[in-house]
This record gives sequence, structure tokens and C-alpha cells, in this order.
Amino acid sequence: MSGPVLLVVAHGSRDPRHAETVHALVRRVRSLEPGLRVETGFLDFNAPAVPGVLERLAFEGVRDVVALPLLLTRAFHAKADIPAVLAQAPPRLRVRRAAVLGPSPLLLAAVGRRLREAGLTDADRSTTGLVLASAGSTDPEAIAAIADMARELRHTGWCAVRPAFASAALPRTEDAVRELRASGVRRVAVAPYVVAPGFLPDRIARGAADADVLADVLGPSPELARLLLQRYGQALAGAGGPAALSA
Repeated sequence: MSGPVLLVVAHGSRDPRHAETVHALVRRVRSLEPGLRVETGFLDFNAPAVPGVLERLAFEGVRDVVALPLLLTRAFHAKADIPAVLAQAPPRLRVRRAAVLGPSPLLLAAVGRRLREAGLTDADRSTTGLVLASAGSTDPEAIAAIADMARELRHTGWCAVRPAFASAALPRTEDAVRELRASGVRRVAVAPYVVAPGFLPDRIARGAADADVLADVLGPSPELARLLLQRYGQALAGAGGPAALSA
């Protein structure tokens, strides 16, 4: 594949595992489409920063970029931070902004993969309560997106699914675990609905202390890599937004 440069825009973190995971995901994307140039830029904490990447691309003669937010929902970073930083792009660059990652059936598949890797089988779903634990947001659209994702997971066979948040919204992970225990489910699993490790994912893990199973973050999963390429393609096609979960 050739075409505009794909610029993956990640949040960034003081935790070195965050950038390592982002870079691993980008490497997987490159392996799926060797002819596509894929760059990474961070909003904060890590280098290279997005404005510097855009300046470098323009200096090299690149004219067309698709900026893809490495975000699961449309919250403050997607609505304010990323548009503001992309507005600083050199005028000779054409920058198209791809949709955020969620919702997507590929995210459902990535969560399922991580739970299987943690030891759960499809047969376990009917006796397992699941906590879908996200970083959290004050944005009603983002909170609603997490609730929608939890409902979609419930339709895949889990006996109960509860959304939870590490910050900014309730319930917390530990409260959702207790609620499922009180409802009488045989087993409780926690699935972190986050891309990479960091401060808030660590809080999710602490909140899962009384759960039976804790899955890994989504990380460089094959499904997430395919989703990045899907969003890139949709941006090139001028698609209005992400596909519905039921698509």
C-alpha cells in the first residue's frame, strides 16, 4: 500500500511501558502494510511530539498525512487537544483526521482475545461476570460509549457485564467487582479497556485485586493493528465516522 503517511497520535505517559506498547503496535501495523509509511507522535510526556513530526514530514516533502487518534472514545483529547495540535501543522501539509478507534467489532474481538489469553474459554462466559474497565472521562459521549461496549459484550455470552472507570466517573473497578460478587456470579473477570499500560491502567489492576481473572491491556493486538488500518482507509475514503458495533 502506498499513499498518505499514517501518523498515529498517542497520548503519552511518564510510564515507559506506554510508549513501548505504542511503538509495538505501530510495528505490527507496518508489518501488515509494509508499503505504508507509519509515524508516531505523542501529545505529552514522550518524544517525538506531534508538531515536531509534522514539521519533519513537511521538510521531507511529504504533502499528505492522515492523523489517527490512538483513542478508544471521543472525549476531550479527541475533541480539543488533537484538533488544536494538528492546527499547528505546516500549511503545505494536507492533514486529514481519522476517527477514534471505537466503536468497532475489532475492539470486541481484541477484548475477547485478551480474556482468552488470561485463561478464560468461551465455555466460561455463561458463568463469568465481566468488568469492562476504562480510564474514565467526564465527557457524556465517552461514558455512553463505554456503556454501549459493555452491552455489546453482554450479547457475546457473558452472564453479566459492568462498565467501570479508573477516574472521573463511577463506578470504580473494585466497586463493579463487588457488585458482581454480590449478584452471585461464579467467577469475576476484569478486562482493561485501555490501549497501553500506565498510571490509570495500574489503578484498574489494583481495583481488580478481588477478581478471579485480570486480562492484559489491548496493546499491540492483531485486531487493534487491523483497526488502525481500517480507520486510515475510512479517512482516505472520506467516511463520516466509525462503523457501528453491529456492522
